[in-house]
Amino acid sequence: MNKTEKIVSLYDKYVMKTYSRFPLCIEKAKGAKLWDIDGKTYIDFFPGWAVSGIGHCHPRVVAAINKQSKKLLHVSNNYYSELQALLAEEIIKNSYPGKVFFANSGAEANEASVKLARKYGHDKGRYEVITMTKSFHGRTLAMITATGQDKVKLGFEPLPSGFVHVPFNDIEAVKEAVTDKTAAIMLEPIQCEGGINIASLEYMRALRALCDEKDIALVLDEVQTGMGRSGRMFAYQNYGIEPDMMTLAKAIGGGLPIGVCVARGKFADVLTPGTHASTFGGSPIVCAAALAVFEAIKKEKLIQNATKMGAYMKKKLEELKKKYRFIKEIRSVALIIGVELSIKGDDIYKECLNAGLLINCTQGSILRIMPPLNVTKAEIDKAVSILDKVFSRK
Repeated sequence: MNKTEKIVSLYDKYVMKTYSRFPLCIEKAKGAKLWDIDGKTYIDFFPGWAVSGIGHCHPRVVAAINKQSKKLLHVSNNYYSELQALLAEEIIKNSYPGKVFFANSGAEANEASVKLARKYGHDKGRYEVITMTKSFHGRTLAMITATGQDKVKLGFEPLPSGFVHVPFNDIEAVKEAVTDKTAAIMLEPIQCEGGINIASLEYMRALRALCDEKDIALVLDEVQTGMGRSGRMFAYQNYGIEPDMMTLAKAIGGGLPIGVCVARGKFADVLTPGTHASTFGGSPIVCAAALAVFEAIKKEKLIQNATKMGAYMKKKLEELKKKYRFIKEIRSVALIIGVELSIKGDDIYKECLNAGLLINCTQGSILRIMPPLNVTKAEIDKAVSILDKVFSRK
């Protein structure tokens, strides 16, 4: 029995089986590279489920965590925290005038946005939230209800009321769903788990106009698209609009758990003391890490690299598309990449992993590839080479 097998046996005995785990035990990581507990090396093009957006164990993040760990790990939100204030300022400076609420995950950030929208619309009897089919917003009861995929809801009925689903990128469907009970429209500008489905410019601008007309909150879930991955700091900036609320998580923490709800204008001061809270939200150590993420993105010009390397990888994947007929389409925005296949993708994902490349398969036949923002051409060439070898066996 090797080291990995020993760890697997402990999981089988002591850990709930809430994940389909591949028999791989990661011991350490740096940038886009991983090493398992038995010494094998991998290239990670879906780092930490997009959490390690600037690469694993980025030196700036590690230094910030080490420095802060010697001073203060946690402080109650009944008091003030300098790093929390500085992170809030940094988020607003890079997005739009408003205020933030700190939590611990994307699901919590999305929950906060829904509570805020309901609180704003309460006196007018508004509580419904329109979301999109194929969306994904988290695993709490409210967020699996908000998610436009039946598979995440099975076995958890009855579900909370107040969520309506319509097709993505269909403005007429949204207009038909709006009633005098509608409090918010919530969507991902790019549906990542849904298959890398990209909102059109016309659709996003029409949503903004509709929400302005009807006094409805426009909420953008940027848990996976935020922090430079789309070629802008936040994906909404590609559309020339501003949401009323934006939710963030994953990459903003540099590897530590964080969730953020950013609200502007008339929505910024809706939540008051006692209406919402999060014990661990905005802890000093997480805020130190997040500030280091912003610093790394700016000083190392990682957004520019994401745009450049995203174009390079798409070019290399388009070359594979010409070679293999089962590649139907390449959809991408900078380093958010989907490869849609006409065959099952799960086996390809597993074969890539065995060959030393970590990617993801979603919706059964779409390979989701999201390299770190500091990825290099050499790393892309290696990843594409592995894909080529795996494809050649199909």
